[in-house]
Amino acid sequence: MRLPAALFWALAYGQAIAAEPFGRAAIEGAEGIVPGQQVHVVVDIFAPDFFTSPPQYPLFEVPAALVTLSDDRAQNLVQTIADVQYSGIRRSYVIVPEKPGSFGLPEIAVDLGYSANGNAIKAQVRVALPAFDVVAAPNQAASPFAARNLTVSQSFDGSPADLKAGDAVVRTIVIFAEDTQAMLIPPVDLGRAAGVAQYVKPPSLTDRVEQRGIGRSVETGSTRTETVVYTASAAGSFQAPAVSYQWFDLDAHAGATETLPAVDIVVAKAPSTERIDPKFDPPGEDRGKNAWPLVLSYAAVLAGFAAVVAWQRGSTIRAWADQRRTSRRNSPRKRLRRLRTVIRVGPDPAIYRALQDWSGSLGFRSVSDWAEAQGNPRLSAQVTILERRLFRSRDMQLDRGKFADAITLATTSKEQARKSALPDLNPVA
Repeated sequence: MRLPAALFWALAYGQAIAAEPFGRAAIEGAEGIVPGQQVHVVVDIFAPDFFTSPPQYPLFEVPAALVTLSDDRAQNLVQTIADVQYSGIRRSYVIVPEKPGSFGLPEIAVDLGYSANGNAIKAQVRVALPAFDVVAAPNQAASPFAARNLTVSQSFDGSPADLKAGDAVVRTIVIFAEDTQAMLIPPVDLGRAAGVAQYVKPPSLTDRVEQRGIGRSVETGSTRTETVVYTASAAGSFQAPAVSYQWFDLDAHAGATETLPAVDIVVAKAPSTERIDPKFDPPGEDRGKNAWPLVLSYAAVLAGFAAVVAWQRGSTIRAWADQRRTSRRNSPRKRLRRLRTVIRVGPDPAIYRALQDWSGSLGFRSVSDWAEAQGNPRLSAQVTILERRLFRSRDMQLDRGKFADAITLATTSKEQARKSALPDLNPVA
């Protein structure tokens, strides 16, 4: 009886030893890929039993293509192979080819940790990514932008036909598209409105935007918001130009154009204002005649007292004043204001140095660690774009306004510090 039992345990132990992590990759919808289309490369990583640390999916570079790791939440998988249960985690890469051709993807190395016989083991899984071909459609534009269900809308903050000289009206144009990223949406050609001053604000880029579809359906996509301010200094009738926006429809597999009509801007003369000269009542002859000597006496006494205090406590007062000035200059709100100013107008290296000082003062080892700890996807996206511009390529633009607004003061525990040591008057079970 000992021999069969020994063979059984040897076989079981051999299967446990042979069970190792592995990975596989595939492309979703590999047929009919055109330039500018998002290619989703799905990568599954499996490990026996369970993960002790999640897989670390690395970024890589592909010539003539933009590569990002999808923001979608990772999916958990379970699979049984040869009586061994494996836990899996699925994530997707998003690759956007810029021109036709064959795109070969590299082999990636994914670090992970898993459990074997009650022990935590570090491992690395190498996964060969599949290749794909890109063919331009016959009617696709030279500068490709491919998406699904694209819409272009506009709005005004007031009536463009009811303005007065000196007034301003804000025109907001929003491009919404599915199956793309906000940073890939091309800008809008706003044209020029003759006869009025025109100021274009930096665009706003937002991903994972929900929009009501037909019926009760909710569509999720990305938006690019363009804002232009028209200011008229004289009366007259003007026109905000029409907008024509070209794109490639992935569902129809054909080029498409969205248009917005021109809008009339009517400016009336500013109403005339009647000037009213101020009138002053002459002071009475006796008003305040006897008050001046008393005021001067008090002023002399206060000046003498201040001189004595300054002579006795001069160094202490100067040190206290310097400390107060330094404290006010380096207060969290003023440091945050200076950081936002650098983000809005400074060059990329200055922004990164300011972020390093800011994150270091908060106890973080790097800017990336600080951005991840904030739990703000918009802030993390802008930090990623900044690091890409500094250390890889300048093919992406910062949204400086959104970047600055995403940084806030860290919460403190002052409320807990002010809590009384006495028990609550009316305790709640």
